[in-house]
Amino acid sequence: MNVLLLAWKIKLPPMMEIITAEQLMEYLGDYILDAKPKEISEIQRLNYEQNMSDAMAILHKLQTGLDVNVKFTGVRVFEYTPECIVFDLLDIPLYHGWLVDPQVADIVKAVGNCSYNQLVEKIISCKQSDNSELVSEGFVAEQFLNNTATQLTYHGLCELTSAVQEGELCVFFRNNHFSTMTKYKGQLYLLVTDQGFLTEEKVVWESLHNVDGDGNFCDSEFHLRPPSDPETVYRGQQDQIDQDYLMALSLQQEQQNQEINWEQIPEGISDLELAKKLQEEEDRRASQYYQEQEQAAAQVQQVQGAASPASGRQSGSNERKRKEPREKEREKEKNSCVLL
Repeated sequence: MNVLLLAWKIKLPPMMEIITAEQLMEYLGDYILDAKPKEISEIQRLNYEQNMSDAMAILHKLQTGLDVNVKFTGVRVFEYTPECIVFDLLDIPLYHGWLVDPQVADIVKAVGNCSYNQLVEKIISCKQSDNSELVSEGFVAEQFLNNTATQLTYHGLCELTSAVQEGELCVFFRNNHFSTMTKYKGQLYLLVTDQGFLTEEKVVWESLHNVDGDGNFCDSEFHLRPPSDPETVYRGQQDQIDQDYLMALSLQQEQQNQEINWEQIPEGISDLELAKKLQEEEDRRASQYYQEQEQAAAQVQQVQGAASPASGRQSGSNERKRKEPREKEREKEKNSCVLL
């Protein structure tokens, strides 16, 4: 959306200061529908409509994250996934800078043409091999990932600087984050979107000139503009990191709670047996939930007890009273039945 806004392909109302994710999705969906090419052949039209349908199907993932898998051979080389269609459809270049230096032969051999996911699998496989050469190759590949944990190498930075065109608006992928990137007078810049800069109206771009991430801040005209209050910015950046981490944990927990491994359920199972399996799963989750609640209550009780012995005894009495309905609730769940 930032790329499309900066390219004047999408316009927001001039007085708008806050926008929801749902509103952003509406703007993006409308643009995809309006951007359909007019004079194209029948084959091109069918291909475009298929791509548009595939893009619409994964559009909701933009709010939580896209599945992008880099390859270490080029700044525009990614393993093809349905999510990549969105960038192709919107004609937005997608870059990364996590490249292997071709002059380091052992790393080139160890990494090969693997994507990130394939390389991780290769490392695990090589470690378990009886072949010493494969074990060594896996170790070299693992060292490469560890030494380039910032997901940007100096060779990649040089290739990026060469590949991105002057004034081009594109998306840069690094550390599971997507950033708006441009090139001005031969220098790469990333759009500043961290929460810590919310009140820093003059700070718009940050230079990308090394792999450590400590770039120079600039205004909209690319003039140096350090933040007015670095401490406030730092706290805001930490809040942003914490929010990203909590969001990731929340999504992971939500996915785990919703997953039922249907592949392990044998075919031809009766309704009664299936109901029992589902009930067992519900009992397990309920038991886990109650354990977590009791642990949290026990921690609160310990804190209160440390602060005041009298209040600690009273809290323990109340805790026993609260446990009785829980036991009844748990017994009720065990006796309940799933209707299919």
